[in-house]
Amino acid sequence: MSGNKMSGNPWGERKMIISTTPVIEGQQVAEYLGLVSGETIMGANIFRDFFAGIRDIVGGRAGSYEKVLRDGREQAVEEMVAEAKARGATAVVGVNLNYSALGASDSMLMVAVSGTAVRLA
Repeated sequence: MSGNKMSGNPWGERKMIISTTPVIEGQQVAEYLGLVSGETIMGANIFRDFFAGIRDIVGGRAGSYEKVLRDGREQAVEEMVAEAKARGATAVVGVNLNYSALGASDSMLMVAVSGTAVRLA
């Protein structure tokens, strides 16, 4: 994620910089705006689990799980970015991403992302 830029507006809105590093090279932080986060919890699908289990037996990648992880990460990051924008941030630094299994039989997946919202000079 380090150095990635995200923006939903192609008409010149300044892009939100998302970085796992505590600073943005060549940029100075004008103001720290606090912790921002995003979380997504998704339920497991019995058919996806079944086919992923077969793939694990015969080898190869479990594409359905990879897509779930990717979608969960994107949703959590979008939520974090929305919170940062609401605070007037132009970047989020020190971003940390975590995946966890939840529920009685680990039947749910939680993706959590957090970082520090900052306004760059």
